[in-house]
Amino acid sequence: MCPSDHSLLTLKRKAGNLSSGLVEHFERLIKNGTMAVQQKLPSEMEIMQEYGVSRTVVREALSRLQALGLVQTRQGVGTFVLPVEAVGGSALPSAESRQDVLAVMEVRVSLETEGAAFAAQRRTPAQLAEMRVLMDSLVLSTARGEPSQELDQRLHLLIVQATGNRYMIDIMGCFTGGLVPRMRLNASYLESGRSAHFLQRRDAEHEEIVAAIARQDPSAAGAAMRLHLINSRERLMEIFGAVPA
Repeated sequence: MCPSDHSLLTLKRKAGNLSSGLVEHFERLIKNGTMAVQQKLPSEMEIMQEYGVSRTVVREALSRLQALGLVQTRQGVGTFVLPVEAVGGSALPSAESRQDVLAVMEVRVSLETEGAAFAAQRRTPAQLAEMRVLMDSLVLSTARGEPSQELDQRLHLLIVQATGNRYMIDIMGCFTGGLVPRMRLNASYLESGRSAHFLQRRDAEHEEIVAAIARQDPSAAGAAMRLHLINSRERLMEIFGAVPA
């Protein structure tokens, strides 16, 4: 069991901030060395009991820690601390230019197309249920005009996690954990009224992917993911034309 942090008692009273509080808590423990490299994190049930949070909150926090490159989940074994120097992907350079971001999208087309196909074959009922919850949250955020980039990233990461392939998961964690800062810089455009139609199309494309994964149709899931990422690359090119460098 990880050392308790009484500051979480305050976080428990802040609805909507529970997963962020857990992420900050474990990030602090990892970065200050309290949790050693390769140390196993407590189980989901232990975290739920220790901090009084739901399984959904725990899974969201673990997904975000993995996206940050702080931990690695080994299917059927547990979640383990990674070296701090590996955060963000030690072997992958940061994508600083627009050309770099578009190049990253090309890599993601290859990785996530196959990932979606594998996810359709291997996903569990619990993972599918999480995808459905994220899809509902995405659609609701779009309808309300709320920021949804983080939900978008979490859905893509969850799909790759459903492959059970830790190498795919590690690489995807690099992409969602800060490899593409330029995309974050353009988030204000993505969430603006000017791009509402982009977000609606994005959600429809995501629904096609999740529906194929639900049917356990690998060909359709891969094709839907490939189309979505190619369309995303085109949308990025249009956004770059509208946002100053």
